[in-house]
Amino acid sequence: MIRTLVVCALTLASTAVYAQDAALVKKGEAVYGAQKCMVCHSIAGKGNQKGPLDDVGSKLSADEIHQWIVAAPEMAAKTKSTRKPVMRAYTALSKEDVQALVAYMQSLKKS
Repeated sequence: MIRTLVVCALTLASTAVYAQDAALVKKGEAVYGAQKCMVCHSIAGKGNQKGPLDDVGSKLSADEIHQWIVAAPEMAAKTKSTRKPVMRAYTALSKEDVQALVAYMQSLKKS
């Protein structure tokens, strides 16, 4: 009986976390569109093909993605990126928008 209750509680908790994550990813996708990120980047063939992000969630950690958003010039120097123009830092975005954008970028993984 207790085991069944624990399994049910864990299942409900993971479902709630998944729903929260899905909502955060969806918000991040909206932030990506609102910030016109597709001018310099592409996802699924839509946008600037010189900056594909299709597999960024497999290549970079959440912290690295966060740093690319809020401190892009520093990350470009750190990684010796030669892409011009250098991405600007999006310091005016709210903490929530940055978190959502990171969640969206983390969800981009090739199958």
